[in-house]
Amino acid sequence: MLSFDFPPWMRRAASELGLWIAIGLVMAVLGPFGTAALSPLERTAYWVGCIVGGGVIGIGIDEAIRRLTDSFWIRVMAVSVLMTPPVTVLVWLMYHGRFGARLTWENLLTPWFEVFVVCFAAMLFRQLVWTRRDIPSPATDEDPLNAFRKRLSARRRQARLIAVEAEDHYLRVHTDNGDELITARFGDALSELANAAGFRTHRSWWVAADAIDSVRWLRGRGEARLKGGLVAPISRSQARQLKTAGWF
Repeated sequence: MLSFDFPPWMRRAASELGLWIAIGLVMAVLGPFGTAALSPLERTAYWVGCIVGGGVIGIGIDEAIRRLTDSFWIRVMAVSVLMTPPVTVLVWLMYHGRFGARLTWENLLTPWFEVFVVCFAAMLFRQLVWTRRDIPSPATDEDPLNAFRKRLSARRRQARLIAVEAEDHYLRVHTDNGDELITARFGDALSELANAAGFRTHRSWWVAADAIDSVRWLRGRGEARLKGGLVAPISRSQARQLKTAGWF
């Protein structure tokens, strides 16, 4: 039997698409905001188109927001507010394309609150789904680093892992055999390292526990000095786990 091992980003994209289609189908069944008067086919096409298109907009904005904050509720609210204007335009385009509605300021401004409510509910549900899926499952490999090591070149696959640093759409992996730049999402790396002994010290850093030489905290900011002279920042939101572990 043939089997396909799709990369994580492709599995994530398929899951995202399935999630937004499911939300669109639920909205089509409910028929809110006057859409219950449409035929089932028109209602389904309208809501799935709006929800999937709005989801793409929301994900794009969320990718930028999550680099600025790890707060669950701040992310949901900020993304919902910022995506409301472009999604409102999308809603009008969908309605115009199917029913010939004329573009006026009233057409654009009237539904903004309803659009915001749907955006907030959809992004909240998405955050809850992915937060739940990111909860680490029990380790099945003898070495908890095995899944992540497969991303590295043969030269560094067995090297001692020191830290993982996010750089835009890439990850810089620091080892005792030098560093290496790989294409991967930081969130996917954190999931694969969930059972490894280490700490997320910053929104863009993960460090191995046995690679830390010292930790210091001064004026609301911290840093961890690692093996090989590397220094990783420690944010206030990530400091608690290091304090619990007794580093300061």
